[in-house]
Amino acid sequence: MSETHSDVVALARALIQRPSVTPEDAGCQAMINARLSALGFNVEEHFFVDTLNTWARKGDEGPHFCFAGHTDVVPVGNERDWQYPPFSGEIHDGMLHGRGAADMKGSLAAMVVATERFVTRFPDHKGSISFLITSDEEGPFVNGTTKVVDLLEARNEKIDMCLVGEPSSRDQLGDVVKNGRRGSLTGHLTIKGVQGHVAYPHLAKNPIHLSTPALTELSTAQWDQGNAFFPATSFQISNIHGGTGAGNVIPGSLDVQFNFRFSTEVTAEQLKARVTEILDKHSLDYELHWTLNGLPFLTEPGPLLSVTLDAIKTVTGIDSNPETTGGTSDGRFIAQTGCKVIELGPVNATIHQVNECVSTESLEQLAEIYELILEKLFT
Repeated sequence: MSETHSDVVALARALIQRPSVTPEDAGCQAMINARLSALGFNVEEHFFVDTLNTWARKGDEGPHFCFAGHTDVVPVGNERDWQYPPFSGEIHDGMLHGRGAADMKGSLAAMVVATERFVTRFPDHKGSISFLITSDEEGPFVNGTTKVVDLLEARNEKIDMCLVGEPSSRDQLGDVVKNGRRGSLTGHLTIKGVQGHVAYPHLAKNPIHLSTPALTELSTAQWDQGNAFFPATSFQISNIHGGTGAGNVIPGSLDVQFNFRFSTEVTAEQLKARVTEILDKHSLDYELHWTLNGLPFLTEPGPLLSVTLDAIKTVTGIDSNPETTGGTSDGRFIAQTGCKVIELGPVNATIHQVNECVSTESLEQLAEIYELILEKLFT
């Protein structure tokens, strides 16, 4: 077992040592694909604009289970702030350090090693196992998973179950499994006024003053009650800007960016309509543009979730909690095909931060969990 565990950490280190800042892949997928090819996977590489994607599949029959993840990482910031070089993959006191250790090269390594172990033990397993890997998850997410999903849909290739390796755990490995995600809807609002001198307000229209009642109503409104699986929909203003920088000028416009994280109790169209209703009620002159980042999805209790919770309990001894909180992931694109999607990965305490790290023991356990999921599904 120790040799297999060392394989997990060794592969995670090798992936971290490739500086794949989005949308770069830096050779990560080539390394993974070589190992999958050796197992008998049919490996396809699809390059869309600036993004490398992999679709690898072993088997032609159902059920069809997919591991999904990404090789790209966010920028490291100031490297001098890091305790260890961010692309070195240093190991100290049982912790693997580096950008992507938790999000999500550690998960990718665990997926590959788990699959190697499973296929070696069960070479004639039933069903199909696949990998969907992109280098466009941390970026604009337009040339990655969504394009591969479109390709699969066009050729009527269906995924039944998918495990995304996003770092779902909160305090210890496996304490949280994501069995859904909220939708994300962003509004870009410009409220128009009339620019003028602060000493002559009767000759101007201050969009900041005019918008305050509407923004207060939006920020205090209750959009829904949530349900057994999702918290209530939230509204947050993320950016607001008005003025020229001069202290004696009333601004001519105010720009506001806001975001909804919404449950399955409300649709994006209903949210848009209610925002428009509130803005119109306050007689504002405005322009409003929307960006739908993702729809909510939910994998209700069933075989995939049950097998995953059992595997976590067997390996770690803890009872995991399914949740739908947090941000969006590429799971939203896969879920829209009707596939059952869950997310399970390392502790997320340091993701996107300086000194990102993950315990080597947790990566070894993660590979055991992934392998046990395959065993429970396919034997």
